[in-house]
Amino acid sequence: MVNIKVGDTVPAGKFATVYYSPELESHSACGAPSKLTTDAFKGKKVVIFAVPGAFTPSCHANHLPPYAAHSADFAAKGVDTVYVLSNNDPFVLSGWTRVQGVADKIVSLTDIDTAWSKALGLTADLSGAGIGLGQRTTRYALVLDDNKVTYLGVEEDPTQVTVSGAEAVLAAL
Repeated sequence: MVNIKVGDTVPAGKFATVYYSPELESHSACGAPSKLTTDAFKGKKVVIFAVPGAFTPSCHANHLPPYAAHSADFAAKGVDTVYVLSNNDPFVLSGWTRVQGVADKIVSLTDIDTAWSKALGLTADLSGAGIGLGQRTTRYALVLDDNKVTYLGVEEDPTQVTVSGAEAVLAAL
């Protein structure tokens, strides 16, 4: 059950990330994880789109690439940072964004134990998928302005990218 709506302030959350640096381009380095919290979003306009998993079909082919392709469009609409969120570990998310050529256009966030998405009511049990996916973030997008939700797009079917996609979020800005 979704516990957040437009107009709400998001609950506090803790995340892990491996920030992009040119040293990571050789793929021989992993980077060092950093921690950040929802305090990083204060006073800013941010877009957060959540994916069930890095390197999974819809996430890899249909969700992340349009956000990277439209990064300048988001900036032109006043977005300070675009984040991709998943419960994958920060090393996997860093590797995924590097394989996708995202560089510093998008910051990847690990939703540790899906705790933040659980607080939002935005998780999916994908145990029945038959491939061991377990509890995941569901597919959604948020626009936050000083930690207040101004857009929320939650996919009814987490294999689809419609209301959480880059084009839908851009249209709502």
